[in-house]
Amino acid sequence: MYAVIQTGGKQYRVQQGDIIYVEKLDAQDGAEVNFDVLMLGKGDDGVVIGAPVVAGACVQGKVLGVVKGAKVVVYKYKAKKNERKKQGHRQPHSKVEITSITG
Repeated sequence: MYAVIQTGGKQYRVQQGDIIYVEKLDAQDGAEVNFDVLMLGKGDDGVVIGAPVVAGACVQGKVLGVVKGAKVVVYKYKAKKNERKKQGHRQPHSKVEITSITG
């Protein structure tokens, strides 16, 4: 069984036991989080598509911690003005383990 969930403006296809990195959640390490299900795949029985979510379906996960993503370099430059600015950014992500899919 698999599910498609949405969090942080992105959609993820998950199964039980998967570890995913999502936009930082407002939850402590070890906390349980619930996600709404957009689509539920039941193997040979086909799929159930929600409008917008599948009624009665839920994906539970456990927050394992907060990690930082890869560094993105922002370089601003103005020609002929000797104006240069280099800046780096690392986006925080929450590491979540999918514990169960119900529905």
